[in-house]
Amino acid sequence: MRNLAVSTTRVSAIQAEDVTQLSSPTSEGASAVLSAIAFDVDRDALFAATESGCQCRRYPGLENIGKGFSSCGWSFVCLLRLVFHSEPSYSKSQGAFRVESTGYNICVLLQRRSQGDVEVQGTVEPGIAAAAWSPDDSLLTLVTGALRPSLFHRSLTCFHGSIQRQTHDSDAPINVGWGSKETQMKISTTRIDHALPGVEMVHYFAVSTRSSQPPSRRVIRVYSHEGRLQSTSEAVPGLEASAAWRPNGGLIASTQNEVRLGPQDARKSGKHDVVFFERNGLRHGEFSLRRPPEADGSHYKIKDLIWSSDSAVLAVWIEKLNGDIVQLWTTGNYHWYLKQEFQAPDATHFTSVAWHPEVALQLVMATPSQLIIRTFAWETCAVSSMSSVTVNSSVLSTDQVLLTPFRTQNVPPPMSSSSSSNQRTPHTQTPVHVSLSPSNDLLAIIWQRGCVAVWSLRTRIGPGKGKVMNPLLIWTTNLGDGDGLKLWRQVTVSRLAEDEKSMMRVTVLGSGEGGIDQANIHEIRFDPASEQKPESEESWIIKMPGSDGRLVSSYDYLPPFWQAFDGEIFEDSRLFVGLAHLGKLSCVTPGSTSALLASNANSFAVASGFVVSTTTAHEAQFAPVAMLVQHLESLVDSEGAALALDAGTGPAQLSSDSWEKRRVERGSRIVTVVPSTMSLVLQMPRGNLETINPRPLVMEVVKNDLDSGRWKTAFLSCRKHRIDLSIIVQHNQDAFMDGVSVFIDQVQDVDYINLFLTNIGRSQLSQKTIADVCDAVRHELEIRDLAKYVNSILTAYVVKSPPDHEAGLAMLLRLRDSQPDLVEDAVKYIIFLVDADKLFDTALGMYDFSLVLMVAQYAQKDPREYLPFLRELRALPQFYQRFKIDDHLRRYAKALSNLHHAGPNYFQEALEYLEHHQLYDEGLAIWQDSEQHQAVLNAYGSWLFDRRDYKQAALVFAEASDFRKAMIAHERALEWQELFELSTKENIPQEEVKEIAYRITEELLSKKRFPEAARVFVDYAGDIRQAAIALVQGNEFSEARRIVSLYAKPELLEDVILPGAFDIRSQLADDLAEIRDHLHKQVARLAELRLKKAEEPDAFYGTEDANLHNVDVMTDVSMAPSMFTRYTVAASATSKASNSKTKRKMERKVGSGRKGTVDEEEYLLKSVCKLVTRCTAARVEVKKLLPHLLQLSKEHRAEGTALQQEFGAFDQELRKAVEEIWTKPGGAEEPTPVDSWMTRMQEREKERLIDPIERVPKPEMEAVEWGLKLL
Repeated sequence: MRNLAVSTTRVSAIQAEDVTQLSSPTSEGASAVLSAIAFDVDRDALFAATESGCQCRRYPGLENIGKGFSSCGWSFVCLLRLVFHSEPSYSKSQGAFRVESTGYNICVLLQRRSQGDVEVQGTVEPGIAAAAWSPDDSLLTLVTGALRPSLFHRSLTCFHGSIQRQTHDSDAPINVGWGSKETQMKISTTRIDHALPGVEMVHYFAVSTRSSQPPSRRVIRVYSHEGRLQSTSEAVPGLEASAAWRPNGGLIASTQNEVRLGPQDARKSGKHDVVFFERNGLRHGEFSLRRPPEADGSHYKIKDLIWSSDSAVLAVWIEKLNGDIVQLWTTGNYHWYLKQEFQAPDATHFTSVAWHPEVALQLVMATPSQLIIRTFAWETCAVSSMSSVTVNSSVLSTDQVLLTPFRTQNVPPPMSSSSSSNQRTPHTQTPVHVSLSPSNDLLAIIWQRGCVAVWSLRTRIGPGKGKVMNPLLIWTTNLGDGDGLKLWRQVTVSRLAEDEKSMMRVTVLGSGEGGIDQANIHEIRFDPASEQKPESEESWIIKMPGSDGRLVSSYDYLPPFWQAFDGEIFEDSRLFVGLAHLGKLSCVTPGSTSALLASNANSFAVASGFVVSTTTAHEAQFAPVAMLVQHLESLVDSEGAALALDAGTGPAQLSSDSWEKRRVERGSRIVTVVPSTMSLVLQMPRGNLETINPRPLVMEVVKNDLDSGRWKTAFLSCRKHRIDLSIIVQHNQDAFMDGVSVFIDQVQDVDYINLFLTNIGRSQLSQKTIADVCDAVRHELEIRDLAKYVNSILTAYVVKSPPDHEAGLAMLLRLRDSQPDLVEDAVKYIIFLVDADKLFDTALGMYDFSLVLMVAQYAQKDPREYLPFLRELRALPQFYQRFKIDDHLRRYAKALSNLHHAGPNYFQEALEYLEHHQLYDEGLAIWQDSEQHQAVLNAYGSWLFDRRDYKQAALVFAEASDFRKAMIAHERALEWQELFELSTKENIPQEEVKEIAYRITEELLSKKRFPEAARVFVDYAGDIRQAAIALVQGNEFSEARRIVSLYAKPELLEDVILPGAFDIRSQLADDLAEIRDHLHKQVARLAELRLKKAEEPDAFYGTEDANLHNVDVMTDVSMAPSMFTRYTVAASATSKASNSKTKRKMERKVGSGRKGTVDEEEYLLKSVCKLVTRCTAARVEVKKLLPHLLQLSKEHRAEGTALQQEFGAFDQELRKAVEEIWTKPGGAEEPTPVDSWMTRMQEREKERLIDPIERVPKPEMEAVEWGLKLL
């Protein structure tokens, strides 16, 4: 669906004074006739040889960049080919030409800044008949005058001279003995005729010669680069000498002239075909050339076939008496199209035609006096405007324009909905350019000679009989070519209404003298009564400021604007999007820097508010235009954009993460976008078309319909393209809630409403939103017609979250009374929506047995399953019946309430039911003000007591006035204050109180609550000795000495306090020694680990062996830990799934700090933190003990002094160790992140690689006064 449009045209005339003579000077006034051309890709130069000399020209500007070739003793009248080489033996300012002539010599011309030399490399005695270089210019193949192929190295050293004839092909097909005689490939000795062969070379080279068997017909022989015959084609009648091997190596092209239809037939077929052969000699398709206008075919011949470097375009050079023609052919969907046709200026002949070896679509043609360079570009002629009623596409094929309206039809090429071949065309040649109006149903065509024609396509949009398109020629003119000086290359057409007359504007772009662009603008006004009859016409010419520009059409701005060759656009508004030939898709607004949308795009279109593009990654991207404009406008306001523009840096690529994408078939290209049908037309590499409906295009149309209140149109679009219908609510919830009635009026269909409600219920909307939408729709439907919309109303009840099944069944009960004829269908429908068993239980929970029977009947449940149960229920009292139903439905709270309503006779059963299902809160609420409330409290307290929740149990027992059980609960909870308060209220005997005191103090001492135990001993047991012992055990010497003095027990000082002080001092010393030992071990191990980490980081972190990454299978045998296994504790492949106990065990192992694991250092740091905590606690105990050691005795004072010194030394040692451990080594550098796959994989382990001292905070050791200055 692409056309080949002319991008640039450069013409340079060759004068005699521009030529460096290689022989005797030309006579005065003689012209320089160009004979051959050659390319120097490295220096971007084009060299041309004349019959008497050579000159160098640079392209694309074609400036003369050098002369200076020495003369030689012969003329190049019969020159065949000129080839340029940059030889390694020459300097960068030098090069060499290889010249092969039809004479006997091969010569080398050295090109220098000064005069050059001519060196004869060799002489071919029989003469040179044909020559060809390999694509890499490493091998030269010559066919001598004796018709013998010869191979030469680049240095013209022959390594296969005069290749001998061979009778057997190494790749020839083999006769396996089956098939008819006509289907067998014959292998025979061939003879090369004296006709001039054509030679082309890739990895092989092919020679076109005549067969040795009569009748003498031409065959194509394929040789390897070693000179070995590979294959021979069948003898083809009428095969001509031209041969061209496709650069991709797939086919060999040749031509076949018209032949007789049979031995006895004197008529000719009238065809002239381009035929293709495979490398093995088999025929592989053909196509017929468009015949020249002469009636006699002998007036022309095919001079040569030339493939473009990308194998996409085949140039056919036709030599005619009245001027040569070059035709450009492309293929698609197994059909060949004639895209361009050029005639030599002034009815002259082309002397050389060649494609540029690297610029794929640049064609160089030489006439005797001119060099013509044409650069082409692929162009898709299609419109995608919302303002256009039809979306058409046109394809050039020979003298036809194939038209297809994609809004109504998708016709794959080479077929089409219509073509201009049946219309009255003003010219018989292939058009140069075609254009469609972006806003109207118009088609404009321009031909090389300046003939312009405009058609009204008259496309039928709706269904009906007749042609889908009926083109009508409405205007034509002839601008002329100014004797070949004007080159027309582009046309645009647009139509607009002005006052009461219709006006059409046609703009034709071409280049005049000097190559400067000019635009011819024609405004044609039509009669309002018949817009197909021109009434008046005005025209003017605008000179452009440059050359090789192009016209850019806009979808909403009718006059086109001109873009210069360097990309500058002379227009001060709009967003511009352009695709470079290297695949870079960029956009720009006036005044902003360009932004790169994609670096691998192959096609794009702008429609429906998106820049739609396809990439070589086989994706279609949809970039919102509004987002692009906003981004570019922000660049205009930012200073960074100006700096980037001044620095000359390339455009930054926009992030496409927020753009919607979808996968497309490999190699797909965009033909057009049809906004009205929300479709994207793609062409596959093989040429067929596919139409898809991308979600962004669909959503854009749906949103516009929703904003315009076209609810049904939006609904049908979502339904057709499988878009979640919740978008109707989600797009604008307030607007939908306000327009529910309009939505119902437009949609109306019950099935559509059911589908909408079902999608809403399954959507990701919030439960409140779903409920509000369902209620609003249901309310509107109930008002309109309950009988018509009963199914939709039931759907609204069911799809709510949570569903309201009871309300739906209640509506069925109302219908049973008012409209019984609707009940049956309604019940069947709700059973279709909801599981029958769930619906049966819901009906049973409504205590309506008739409804239960109706649901069971239409659900086709087995009566043996439910009838006995229903009979049993019918025999029970009302509330007890409901209790049984609720218990069956596991509605235990409601069942307990019904059992309460059944009467006091069922209280014991209710109490057991309450205890069984643990409904204590519900039971307390039900029997709040009744006599049974205390029984419920006792049951609740007993349950709490059994669960060891003694505090709550004590409160519940006290509330139930069961103080004995409350005392037991307080005792178990160690709440001794509440316990002894209740004992006083209950007048418990003193002996029993003392027994309780000894019992609870034992528990308090086991919990190390020494002051509280001492208080109980003193207040309720009266045991001062045990109180003093308890206080001494808790290092509470101040309180112990106070009690001893208060109760005048001096013997306890000697028996309890003095020995107890020594015991506490000894215990603190042991604790300090234990802490010190742990500290020494942790510090030593940390030093060892850090040394290992600094010396062998790979061994410490466990770097993986790169060779292990390709291992796919691992055995169950034990192996050394790797980088990953050291971080994980996963079970082996053969182990069973671990239970929760095993998982907890594994979690404990992770923090265990086992030696050799990566977590060991972190574990050691946490251990040091714990030692600091223990030291802080020990400091508090030392501070409490030291004053008493000072006062009790000299021995105690000495022990106090020693304790203070020991603890002070350890405190300093611990502080120093903490400072050393949490000091990060100086000069430590963080590893530089590398953007690689391995780095991204290790990001998840980044926390593991962080230094543990950054993960474990340094413990704070406060400087407090804890010692005594008197010690």
